Amino acid sequence: MIGLTMVVALAALIGFLGFQAYRAQQSADLRELYLQTGRQGAINLTTIDWHHADADVQRILGMATGTFYDDFAQRSQPFVDVVKKVQSVSTGTVTVSGLESATDTDAQVLVAVNVLTTTNEAPDQSSRSWRMRLSIQKVGNDAKVSNVEFVP
Repeated sequence: MIGLTMVVALAALIGFLGFQAYRAQQSADLRELYLQTGRQGAINLTTIDWHHADADVQRILGMATGTFYDDFAQRSQPFVDVVKKVQSVSTGTVTVSGLESATDTDAQVLVAVNVLTTTNEAPDQSSRSWRMRLSIQKVGNDAKVSNVEFVP
């Protein structure tokens, strides 16, 4: 009888530990999804080439949701017009990113980027460093950017 009790207790402990490991892995996967979405969102927002600005804007909208999607979609055509007019090429590179906060449905990701921009009037620009806070919202099995703030 003691042996059976020990086996049942051991099985329960193994089941509990297995479930905890599963939940920890799910949590780590979700954090990585949020971080990757924040990094890619920052790159998409800072990498625009006048040769294919319309496709670049569509790439941004593809990762956007909520009011950020609505606002960016509404302002995208004037933005594209200016980018094409000045023949702007911007390339963003993420230097560091981190998860500020996260829940099962959303997160705040801080991203630092270096952005090199050239135009037809200023071909030799130096890079600029920006910090952004991206709000990320889980949408099904994916995540999308729901807000962007520049952080001083």
